[in-house]
Amino acid sequence: VQLQASGGGLVQSGGSLTLSCAASEGTFSGYSVGWFRQAPGKEREFVAAVKVGNSNPYYADSVKGRFTISRDNAKNTVSLQMSNLKPEDTAVYFCGAGRPITSTISRPLGYRHWGKGTLVTVSS
Repeated sequence: VQLQASGGGLVQSGGSLTLSCAASEGTFSGYSVGWFRQAPGKEREFVAAVKVGNSNPYYADSVKGRFTISRDNAKNTVSLQMSNLKPEDTAVYFCGAGRPITSTISRPLGYRHWGKGTLVTVSS
């Protein structure tokens, strides 16, 4: 499955953005989908994930209450709604698809397929 993240841009602190991850040459069905981000000079870090069946999404503590992940299997997309954005949210955001177990759902190694990222810049 090929993935493409989109929706990034420049936003002021406190603003909102919605990222979208679209699948092509395949579908998301049967895959968990996760969002990760990578700031310059830092490692890729977990943001949010949703398992098959869209139940019990997972969130990094740093984004809980501000970000919402959702999947639309009919449209073959997974969205990440981001609100109350902070400068520290600035990063390239990536989506990944895979079949992670619970212990790897927040780790990049749990995801086999990755798309190119989309840049989110939050100005103070």
